[in-house]
Amino acid sequence: MKTLSYYLKTVLMLITAGVIAFSGTSATAQTKKATNMKKKILFVVTSHDKKGSTGEATGYYLGEVTHPWDVLQQAGYEIDFVSPKGGKAPVDGFDLTDPINKKFWEDKTYHNKVENTMKPSEVNPKDYAAIFYAGGHGAMWDFADNKEIATIAAKIYENNGIVSAVCHGPAGLVNIKLSNGKYLVDGKKINAFTNEEEAAVKMENIVPFALETQLIARGAKFEKSGLWQEHVAVDQRVVTGQNPQSAHAVGEAVVKELKKIQ
Repeated sequence: MKTLSYYLKTVLMLITAGVIAFSGTSATAQTKKATNMKKKILFVVTSHDKKGSTGEATGYYLGEVTHPWDVLQQAGYEIDFVSPKGGKAPVDGFDLTDPINKKFWEDKTYHNKVENTMKPSEVNPKDYAAIFYAGGHGAMWDFADNKEIATIAAKIYENNGIVSAVCHGPAGLVNIKLSNGKYLVDGKKINAFTNEEEAAVKMENIVPFALETQLIARGAKFEKSGLWQEHVAVDQRVVTGQNPQSAHAVGEAVVKELKKIQ
């Protein structure tokens, strides 16, 4: 005949097992929650608003922000904006007949974000699963030499994140160095606005450097297609696109890469 002591021991064992199982479940849930919390992507836009000494206005190219933004926010990611100077970012390619541009511009939250970008000093790289450099000719003047944003990008990348860019956005990749001393683009397949495309828009003698040439000098395995053709290169968590026509596809490629690491 089983004693009262036996039953008490059995109850205690069951309670202990339940607590352990609950703790394990709770820990797993917390781990999943922590992973899901890292659903933010940092968009970099230019602060530069003039094409060299021409006096012509420039800035970030609207469609190169909106089309990746549309893909990424539909995939569940929150987007934050940073620029070299912070504050209102100058916009180029302003075309609200493009429905995606219109959708972005009329979204109060994101319109406010791009009109009030963060300064690099306000960014915590640990908050982001990816960084995306938007194009627009302004990027050629203030992306490459911005050490603060380059450091942010290197930290995101070395934290198993994604670095991405489109059109003139890869100007921001030119001087990113990793902790091993190598340039980020060294040995990787990289794509950007080509020398031929720069000549086609008669900007080859106005921009401060030739983007394609400089990326190759940094060790990039430069890929390209013909003028205005969609082209996206993906290599070791770096995603780059050639021109405005590639912006949507860059967003899709970033989503695919993020699924691999999350």
